[in-house]
Amino acid sequence: HLPQHSPHFHLKFGRIDILVNNPGVLCIGPLAELPLSAIQNAFDVNVFGAMRMIQAVVPHMAARKKGKIVNIGSIGAVSSAPWTSVYCASKSSLHSLTDTLRSELHPFGIHVTLVAPGAIKSNIANVAAGNYSRMPELKLYKPFENLIKERAYFKEPPNATPTEIFARKTVAVLFKDKPPAWFSFGKYSTLVEIYSCMPNFVKDFLARRMMK
Repeated sequence: HLPQHSPHFHLKFGRIDILVNNPGVLCIGPLAELPLSAIQNAFDVNVFGAMRMIQAVVPHMAARKKGKIVNIGSIGAVSSAPWTSVYCASKSSLHSLTDTLRSELHPFGIHVTLVAPGAIKSNIANVAAGNYSRMPELKLYKPFENLIKERAYFKEPPNATPTEIFARKTVAVLFKDKPPAWFSFGKYSTLVEIYSCMPNFVKDFLARRMMK
């Protein structure tokens, strides 16, 4: 939590070398029936939270002509599935602003990297289940209620990449002198990249199969 009224920091180590934005709030449900407040909350955390942190640290890094900003996106940004539109849209926004930041911050010696994790063991599913339990009762999408509930209470697959392995791989990449613009790792990450290159009619077909 950084003070918004002041651009100065009281730093224990005297500087900020790396900022890691790792926002992750799921908002499960059909867009047409999701409360606007839930949608706003997801964007406030996943997008505006990262923006606030970036604006807070950039002046400090620019003054030193050195720094790294790491935004944790999601393979969901390139592989949207039914009932996940808000989460995927928020992560797509984070992907887009990361691409822009790479150019904008280059003159100040600040490297910007997007990390797109695959299936990683985390606590995000538990939070999603809690959020879904507070959603209003479905009306238009009542016939799909069981499918939507299954997605809301979905846990990572048993073969999801352990958090520690993902962390070590990611840190090793980010600690390079010139880290890459994009880094993706974790279960299904390669499969999703292939899926993202498929024609839209194939993606639509697969999405509709998921709704049956």
